[in-house]
Order: sequence, then structure tokens, then C-alpha cells
Amino acid sequence: MTRLHDLFTEQGQSPWIDNLTRAGISGGQLKDLVADGIRGVTSNPTIFQKAMSAGDAYDEQFTKLARQMSTEDAYWAMVCDDIRGALSLLKPVYDESDGTDGFVSLEVSPALAADTQGTVASARHLHESINRPNLMVKIPATAEGIPAIRTMLGEGRNINITLIFGLDRYEAVIDAYLDALESLVAADKDIAGVASVASFFVSRVDTEVDRRLEAIGSSEAQELRGQAAVAQARLAYRMYQQKFSGARWDALAAKGARVQRPLWASTSTKNPEYPDLLYVDSLIGPNTVNTMPDATVEAFCDHGTIACTIEDEVDRSAEILDQLGRLGVDMGDVAATLEDEGVASFSKSYDELLQSLEDKRSQLDV
Repeated sequence: MTRLHDLFTEQGQSPWIDNLTRAGISGGQLKDLVADGIRGVTSNPTIFQKAMSAGDAYDEQFTKLARQMSTEDAYWAMVCDDIRGALSLLKPVYDESDGTDGFVSLEVSPALAADTQGTVASARHLHESINRPNLMVKIPATAEGIPAIRTMLGEGRNINITLIFGLDRYEAVIDAYLDALESLVAADKDIAGVASVASFFVSRVDTEVDRRLEAIGSSEAQELRGQAAVAQARLAYRMYQQKFSGARWDALAAKGARVQRPLWASTSTKNPEYPDLLYVDSLIGPNTVNTMPDATVEAFCDHGTIACTIEDEVDRSAEILDQLGRLGVDMGDVAATLEDEGVASFSKSYDELLQSLEDKRSQLDV
């Protein structure tokens, strides 16, 4: 047994890995991680860019596909093959957990972040073409993404809502989930099989807030560096507890509804001055997920904490956000900035990957 097993069995938090490569699937590394206690997989356009740009694992398949379809369609065909491979490896976890874990997440094209109907069509297509019960399609929590999220959940599809950076948007995500479940109940449809996670990004919040605090430069500002992300995440968990209790939730739970678990994303430490497991050890609690890159998984297996910490100093967390506001750090603006940067970053990775595949295609006899 590893610390990853202990994290789940003792504290109720599911460790997922934020990486997916063809080599990891075919070479057995992902299988080994599952044996070590990893209970799910997340991916994004940047992860696939790195995977497809490294080595020649995709060259043979791309050469064949390039003779049959466009470069972009070839990309999606390769990605879906990787996702199916990971889904097969995680299916035993899905079955053993009665559909709580064992998911693999695939994101819609980042070009659709401001396109509600395009997102709906893409998410529906991915679910129907891959057709596996443990697939989660990722949809960003942009203003245009929220109605798409509600529509997809309202069709009973498993959705991972990504790029959540602030409490207001997180509340909108939870409400979209509850609205969708209620629409399914009203249509006399089963809701017990609908699963969703809300991916609340963490480390990037400190990166942006710290930048603003350094610009302010006062001693009070300096003392608040490295505290905003954990504080906001702990308040997000309090919101989760409040939203998934009371009469409205009880009525859905009686019909078999599952809670929409908070998923802590972007949990590798960006500032080397901070503890390497700051965004893991500080956010442990029941009915949560932490998706970690490889290095963070390794660090946690070596020296991670096994204790419930998510509810520590919640009142102090609220005070920290109040202090930030008094200093002029607008957390709403921080969230909007990070959302724009997140969409732009994934779009850049997606465009660069398609261009590299197009360059490779131009060298083929097709």
C-alpha cells in the first residue's frame, strides 16, 4: 500500500494524475500508477502537445491517418485512441468504486471556449464517439461554457468543469449541476449515474496574487504572499459543503444523485520558495479529488501528509481574502485574468501542435 491508497481510504480524497502519454499507456507506467493508488486521469491540450512532440510514438499512425483525413481530424483520432487506452486501464477502478472514480478526462477544443453551441456539439460528439461510461468530457467554466455544461449534464453526460479560478464562477458551476439534475428528475430520468467534478485551479492563483502583492510592496502585502490560493480553495470547499446540503440537495440525493466533487487542479508548486506539496497537503478532505502531475505524485508518495486539512483555519481563510481586498487585490479580477490566460495557453498549445502536425504532413507523400 502507498500513501496514495491511504489518502483515499483514510481521508476520502481521490488522487488522479494530470498527465497522459501513449508511452505511459503502452509501456505500463499508467497501469503501475493505478496499482499504486491513482484513481483517475486528466488531460488537456498542453499535455497532448508535449506527448505528441516527444519522440516518434505517433508517427506511424499519423502517416496513415494523414492519407485519409485532415490534420485536425487526425489529431483527434490519435487523442481518442489514447483516451480509449486509458479508459480501459481505469475501468476496473470505475467498476470497483461504483462509478465514483476511474474516469479519464478529455477536453473539448480550446477554440470553443467562447462558443456555447460549438462546445455542446463537440462534447456530445466526444461522448458518443468514444462511448465509454468512465469518460469525462472537460468543458471550461467560461461564461459561454456554463450553459453548455448545464446542457450536457442535463443529457446525463459526465462532465469535468475546468478552468475555475474564483468563488463566484464556482458557485455558478455548482448551480448548473443542480439545475441539470433537477431537469433530469423532472423528465423522469435516472440521475444516479451522472458524475461530475469541478476543477478549481490553485497554484496559478498564488502566482497572480503574489505578482500583485509584490507590486504593492508593503510589509503587509509581502506577508500575504503564498496564502491566497489555499485560502480561496478552503472557502470553495465550504461553499461545496453548503450547496450540497439542505432541502434542495436532499431531494436530489433521495433520487440517487452524487455530489459534484471539488477537484484541486494546478497543484504543482510554481514558486520554489514554497513547500513542494503546499497545494496537496493543505487541501485534503472527503469527497474531493486532487489531480497531480508526475513529479507531485512522486513527492506525495515520498513524504505526503495523510490528514484532513481542508477545513483548517477556514475563518482565517476568509480574513486573508478580506485583507487582500483592502490592499487592492481584486480576487474577481484575478480570476478573470487567469481564466483568459488559461484559455489562451491551451489555445496556443493546440495551435502549435496542429502546426507541427501540418509541418510533418507536408513532408509526407500524401
